[in-house]
Amino acid sequence: MGRIEELARRYQNHIVTPWQRNLSGSQKTIFIVYSKNDERKLRARLELFEMATIASGHKWVLFDFTKVFARWMSSLEYRDLYFEEPEDLAMKLSSDFLKSAADELRDALTGENVDSDTVVAAYGVASLFGFTMVSLLLKEVVGDIRGRLALFFPGEYDNNNYRLLDARDGWSYLAIPITLNNGVNDA
Repeated sequence: MGRIEELARRYQNHIVTPWQRNLSGSQKTIFIVYSKNDERKLRARLELFEMATIASGHKWVLFDFTKVFARWMSSLEYRDLYFEEPEDLAMKLSSDFLKSAADELRDALTGENVDSDTVVAAYGVASLFGFTMVSLLLKEVVGDIRGRLALFFPGEYDNNNYRLLDARDGWSYLAIPITLNNGVNDA
């Protein structure tokens, strides 16, 4: 069995258990942690996670971060000037882009087809690297998670610490980690 298939099996073992309803948004978040080298494999096998979710009696909504930055950038009036002077973009990234990315995810989390039995699965999070931090994004939307947020996370998880793309100091988060290391939760 390949790494992504094993991750999907571990996800299925977790998602099939009865859901507690009185959790905070942070506790309704599931980080599916995989090697950054497996990004294309994961994208090609997302349906394994969808099938596991549906088989467990829950609904599935897919959200892709891949083009979030491009959509935001193309909406800026002075985008051409930012390409000439990219350092001028730093302030807009820390405020405007974060809000825009959070709004797009929030739209998925609060869509009319999303309820307390829905998994909103977000992938393409690596495309946010260098533009905003996942931890800041999650803080913006944590109150909008109705069912579960499954975040496909290319990076590392160790001792309740997440590192996106293995590249920067991580942060601690209350999410449920699903990894290949020691089963559902390494903590």
